[in-house]
Amino acid sequence: MKSFISAVLVFVLGLCMTASMVIAAGLPDLRGKTVVAVTENNYLPLNFVDPKTGESIGWEYDAVNEICKRLNCKVDWRLSSWETMIAAVQNGQFDVGMDGITITDERKKQVDFSVPYMVSQQFMLVRKSDDRFSNAKEFAADKELLIGAQAGTTNFYVAVYNVLDGDESNPRIKLFESFGATVQALIAGDIDMVLMDAASSRGYVGEKPNLLKTVGGPLGTEEFGFIFTPGSDLVEPFNAAIDALKEDGTLEKLNVKWFFEYKK
Repeated sequence: MKSFISAVLVFVLGLCMTASMVIAAGLPDLRGKTVVAVTENNYLPLNFVDPKTGESIGWEYDAVNEICKRLNCKVDWRLSSWETMIAAVQNGQFDVGMDGITITDERKKQVDFSVPYMVSQQFMLVRKSDDRFSNAKEFAADKELLIGAQAGTTNFYVAVYNVLDGDESNPRIKLFESFGATVQALIAGDIDMVLMDAASSRGYVGEKPNLLKTVGGPLGTEEFGFIFTPGSDLVEPFNAAIDALKEDGTLEKLNVKWFFEYKK
């Protein structure tokens, strides 16, 4: 009897292993390759430092760790400022970069992009108590109101061309080094609005519901992608893994975890 049960178990385990191998065969095998990944660690909830543990966490960390798990690679995480990230990846200092990077034709001239892993829209993030405007047109009409942004980001260009007059040197746009700094300036009253994608807006409003809110409708739609050194042989494997994560619901689970369940 015991030998019969053992035989059945071996057969079942064999089926499970075969199924696992079939699933794995659907994705490239990077054979334990180390992938040097870079992010900013200041873009809640995509990448940031957990104030409780000091650990680097977020949507993009989870996604890339899962991608490398499926592709049989190891992630070597590094940090970089937004201002230097694209150039550093372009020059091969890092293999893959991420920071909620919008896929644009201009950036495609510098780096290779993955397929989109997230689609988001730009919204106006404001103080909860502010009722001086309810949309971009009303904001633009009040010359005293100021916008906070990071230079060279999608948020900056939406502020320039979708809210103001198209002048990139408009003094109503105040520049900051990080998204976190713009939000702190907003809360402090130094600026009056920050444009953020829906993902980060949900994160900040969820963290500080008594201090922040979004107003008006979306001001633009953007697709986020991972960036790679031009000609990188990692693009196709990452694309295959992203597609697999979309198909089996993993990306949606990450959305729920980081945009709705996570409490800072």
